[in-house]
Amino acid sequence: MSNVSQVAFGRGSRIVLNIYMLIFFTYMFLPLILMVAAGFNEFDTPSVTVWRGFTLKWFSVLAEDSRMWSGLINSFIIAFAVIAIALPLGLAGAFLVSRLDSRYNTLIYGIMVSPLLTPGIILGISTLIFWREAGVSGGLFTAAIAQASYISSYTMLMFMARLERQDISLEEAAQDLGANHLQVFWRITMPFLKPTILTASVIALLQSIENYNTTIFSIGGEHTLVTEIGARMRFGLSPAVNVIGIIFVVITIVCAAIYVIFREREKARAAAMAR
Repeated sequence: MSNVSQVAFGRGSRIVLNIYMLIFFTYMFLPLILMVAAGFNEFDTPSVTVWRGFTLKWFSVLAEDSRMWSGLINSFIIAFAVIAIALPLGLAGAFLVSRLDSRYNTLIYGIMVSPLLTPGIILGISTLIFWREAGVSGGLFTAAIAQASYISSYTMLMFMARLERQDISLEEAAQDLGANHLQVFWRITMPFLKPTILTASVIALLQSIENYNTTIFSIGGEHTLVTEIGARMRFGLSPAVNVIGIIFVVITIVCAAIYVIFREREKARAAAMAR
């Protein structure tokens, strides 16, 4: 291939890549932009095609909506309960599959990831029926149990991916020096799993808050943010729902910025220590 052909091919590749990236980012961020714009529209139905003027009244409407706020609080209560349940279960499952030298590992792995393939409706209904037979009515507790039954599989997969990169010889060396299994776990394994624990907690939090199918069938007479929004869709939503999205977008951007700042500081500190 001549130099002219190579240059033309390189330019064509860049053009195609730029077009692809434009389509990709448009697909990703255009719905968010429209959602944010609808939250500032005077029109009483979420819309940007019918523009009645700029307003901030939907923020005050959301602030006065006590049921939305109670649903948000319930969502976080369930989410933190799910984290407390799913992380230990996921870690235990990851250790069992990763460290157990057995010909049944494939079967055990399949059983532990099977909740991911089970419809959320089935998980919610079966959890509600089981605990009702035990004398526990549907509520925040059953919703947290139902969600944790499949979110723990996500955390298990994340812990497994991390454990596969661990140098087992470090644990063996610690045991040779007299450390017991608990000391090895707290001094060597836990520090190594610390980044995954943080990531798995965030994933579990997000999975719990946005879940609808499992929650609606297990929560009984209580409600969360997403189930309340789903219930109101039958009568038409107000732009106050868009305001909730705006708040979450702002929180996400702020958290991402804080994370980047701390990470850059850690890199700079590590570079300074290396010198």
